[in-house]
Amino acid sequence: MSSISHKLSIKEKIGYSLGDLAANLVFQTLVTYLAYFYTDIYGLSPKHASAIMLTVGLIAAFGFNPIIGALADRTKSRWGKFRPWILWTAVPLGVIALLAFTTPDFSYKGKVIYAVVTYTLLLLLYAANNLPYSALSGVITGDMSERNSLSSYRFVAVMFAQFFVQVFMLGIIKSAGDGDKALGIEKVMTVLAIAGTIMLLITFFTTKERVIPKPEQKSSLKEDLGDLVKNRPWIIMLTLTMLIFITLAMKGGSYVYYFENYVDKENLAALIQPVLDFLSTIGLNHFGDDPISAGFGLFNAGGIIFMIVGITFSKRLADKYGKRDVFALFLFISTLFILAFYFFPPTSVMLMFISQILHGFFYGITIPILWAMIADVADFSEWKNNRRATAIIFSAMMVGLKAGLSIGGALTSYFLGVFDYIPNSTTQPDSAVNGIKLLVSIFPGIPFLIGACLLFFYEINKKIETTIEEDLKIRRL
Repeated sequence: MSSISHKLSIKEKIGYSLGDLAANLVFQTLVTYLAYFYTDIYGLSPKHASAIMLTVGLIAAFGFNPIIGALADRTKSRWGKFRPWILWTAVPLGVIALLAFTTPDFSYKGKVIYAVVTYTLLLLLYAANNLPYSALSGVITGDMSERNSLSSYRFVAVMFAQFFVQVFMLGIIKSAGDGDKALGIEKVMTVLAIAGTIMLLITFFTTKERVIPKPEQKSSLKEDLGDLVKNRPWIIMLTLTMLIFITLAMKGGSYVYYFENYVDKENLAALIQPVLDFLSTIGLNHFGDDPISAGFGLFNAGGIIFMIVGITFSKRLADKYGKRDVFALFLFISTLFILAFYFFPPTSVMLMFISQILHGFFYGITIPILWAMIADVADFSEWKNNRRATAIIFSAMMVGLKAGLSIGGALTSYFLGVFDYIPNSTTQPDSAVNGIKLLVSIFPGIPFLIGACLLFFYEINKKIETTIEEDLKIRRL
């Protein structure tokens, strides 16, 4: 291994974090709007939307990610193993992200086929870009403190992407299309595609790979997979990642339905009006005149702002107490504020906002820790087996992410159909309203609770983190 300094400059940390900002302009749009886009804009039935999201998503998760991981680990170029993939996929990812949210003038069958093709290509290119990008965090530095710091930079960038998508995007879509949401989302995605491509190119040019496998290290794909199967921390992190993204996809994709069909509009308007008046006085008039869009945006804004606050505490707590213990505690606490939504009547808008803010703060503490723990699993594998296979370990985590996103999104559309949701209707049956309430509370709360319990079986605590880091430093010298 190389013995060069593993300290990172602020420029490199920012450059790396821009890659996640770009990827999350796509990812957060999928989490927040894909089900809504397919049912209420694109015109698919909940049944067909659910089938596409689940089938294509699982194929991508279990097919694309392992292949990309194996290829990335075996890539040799003057730029390293993982950086070239960011360069190669920057433009294609932007193009297909736009096409996936375009509504062509096709027959219903043609639309189904178009949705399958574009969503498949989007997930393929997202894997080819984001998996090597994520693996890059495991080789950009071998210093665990620097890795924690890098994760904090990275996920502040994630929060900015999430802030734009969840706070402003619904209002901008309606405004940009003059009421035509299909045209509006197409215009918005054009801008996001261009911006995302530029940011990915900046990531490529500002980062460097420092953890370089020894030239004599050679391993077959069979050996790499064998190491994974015997790696209990990896199995736990794979399962945990899937559970987390089931929750994020389910509640994230359901909030727009929750605001349009459950929250009392008069109480919402009364609560947010003073905030809108204040924002107007300082020149922030980006929420639109629709109280639902404005309320939805401010609701998400509160959660995201306090997620960012939570992220600022993450490194300090993880360095002091270890990633595992901090993750388990705050994941559990954040879940309590998801479950609380089941008990709120439509008029309790203030309690909804407070619960969202508290959930955001406590969940924010866990956000950087997840990916730093996955990088630790790569170190654990190298420590145990004396071979490093960073990308295939991260590919397994991407399997969990994609599978969780697909299952959570598909469950959202599926339960909407089960509970008799009527797309684009101003009134919904009681069964649909109750189903929407469950989709933002009980249903997404369950995977988080299981994940918190699962961390009790994760063996890389603070003491083992330190041992691994010290042993690997000696080996690399």
